[in-house]
Amino acid sequence: MLGPPKRRDLDRSVLVSLEQLIPAGHFYRHLDAVFDLSFVRDWVKDCYAVKGRPSIDPVVFFKLRLGMSFDGIHSERQLIEVASLNVAHRWYLGCRLDEPLPDHSSLTRIRQRVGLATFRRFFDGVVERCQQAGLIRGKELRVNATKLRGNASSDSMVPRLKKVAGDHLTELFGEQEDDKVQED
Repeated sequence: MLGPPKRRDLDRSVLVSLEQLIPAGHFYRHLDAVFDLSFVRDWVKDCYAVKGRPSIDPVVFFKLRLGMSFDGIHSERQLIEVASLNVAHRWYLGCRLDEPLPDHSSLTRIRQRVGLATFRRFFDGVVERCQQAGLIRGKELRVNATKLRGNASSDSMVPRLKKVAGDHLTELFGEQEDDKVQED
C-alpha cells in the first residue's frame, strides 16, 4: 500500500540532547575522552587583549582546526558550514543546536593572530599526545607519489555526478532498461 506523503513539520521546537544523538563509540567522543586541549589557553593568552569583548574560546578554535584537518576541509567558511550541519561537530565543540557557531571571518582573524609558530607547536603537540595516548600505530608512513600522465579523451568524459549516479543505479538495478512509466 502506498502511504500518504510525508508531511514536513520542521519549524516546531523539539527537545533533544546532543548527548543522546552522538553514539558512544563515535570518533569525536573517543577524541574528547583521550585528548584534553585545555593547554592551548596558556599558549595563546598573550595574543589576547586584557580588555574588550570576550573572545572565542581558544579550545573551541583549535577543536575546529582539528575537525578541519580530520575532514579534509580547506577553508574556514566551509568548516563552519560543515560544523553547523554536523551534530557530532557541535557535540565536540560543546555547542548546543540553538547556539551560533563562530563566524568564519573570526576564525581567520584568530588564525592570523595566533601565528604559524603556534600552529606548528600545536600540531606537533597533537602528534606527541596521540602517541602517548596510543592512537598512533607504527613508526613509518610510506606514500607512493608517482606522477603519471593521464590518457583520456576530453570528448569521452562524463560529468562526475552523472557518472556516479549512473554507477550507483547500475549497482542497484543491474543493466536493465528503464521501465516505462504507466499512467492511470
